[in-house]
Amino acid sequence: MPKIETVGIYGLAESVKGSKFPMAIDTDALTDEITARTESLATSPKGSGHDQFLTGITVIMDMTFSIKAWVEAERYHFLDFISSQSTMHRISKMNIKECCNEYVSKYTIQECNRLLDIYKNDSTPKNYLRLLYNIPTGFELTARMTTNYRCLKTMYSQRYNHRLPDWNDAFVSWVNTLPHKEWIMCE
Repeated sequence: MPKIETVGIYGLAESVKGSKFPMAIDTDALTDEITARTESLATSPKGSGHDQFLTGITVIMDMTFSIKAWVEAERYHFLDFISSQSTMHRISKMNIKECCNEYVSKYTIQECNRLLDIYKNDSTPKNYLRLLYNIPTGFELTARMTTNYRCLKTMYSQRYNHRLPDWNDAFVSWVNTLPHKEWIMCE
């Protein structure tokens, strides 16, 4: 099941203070109080540049997504992989059924388990590749990711009402739990 957990949010207060720099004379007198101007900057249209301070609000999380969703996530150059589970290193040790989402057919799981048994009995490179290349796109892996509020704003606008449950059920629902979610969900 797709999920996002173990979340850390850093730099919120410092970035709010920094959002006031363009109009400041004395930057030492600035506070991290969220003002109407802060809200206006945060909710400005994506791409306008007025929401740049959101880049300083760093978000780190563990995301469990299907291979299909990971392929889509890789298009975001501002969503960085810190570390992730590896089918290359651990596929022969993973429980294939437990790693597959509900949309993977039982026949696909049976075939992967059959290929796994073949590989375990005869660990040739060819048998390994047969197993690896038959893992379904509904196979779920967890990765530690880092991004920021400005990037989440773009991702949210592009993935809201997406057909994949990884995006709609996990990502969009998770954004609703974040502090100042309105800065991300503003469009």
